[in-house]
Amino acid sequence: MKAPENLRAHAPTRRPPSWRAQVPVVAVVALGGGAGAAARYAASLRWPAPAGGFPWTVFWVNIAGCAVIGVFMVVITEIRTAHPLVRPFFGTGVLGGFTTFSTYAVDIRRLIDGGHTATGLAYLAATPPAALAAVWLAAGATRGILERRQP
Repeated sequence: MKAPENLRAHAPTRRPPSWRAQVPVVAVVALGGGAGAAARYAASLRWPAPAGGFPWTVFWVNIAGCAVIGVFMVVITEIRTAHPLVRPFFGTGVLGGFTTFSTYAVDIRRLIDGGHTATGLAYLAATPPAALAAVWLAAGATRGILERRQP
């Protein structure tokens, strides 16, 4: 049996923040994303992957970026209160632009289409667990270092 409509509890409706409140967040994400993407692109120019070879540069960029995300999240959520724009700028913008799922996917497709199926599948299989392990290990190491420094 259903309760009459006038007796039902209704969740309060949340109003989305005004677009003006979002402008600073969008701006810092865009600035950080540009900086992170430029750093990744510079790394790919410095250490280009050979045709048909394992894309080591993008692999290590993604692993390093994930490790930094692990350290960063521990610091800003468990150690210090950061300015509200730090997380969107650095976490979403810089590290989001530095690490890349799109290049990872394009590299896999290029390897498989180019007849390097084993390399493409190895890259496909290796990147997610390595990235997750990097976040987990870096966050754990950061916590361990900070605990040892406590009096």
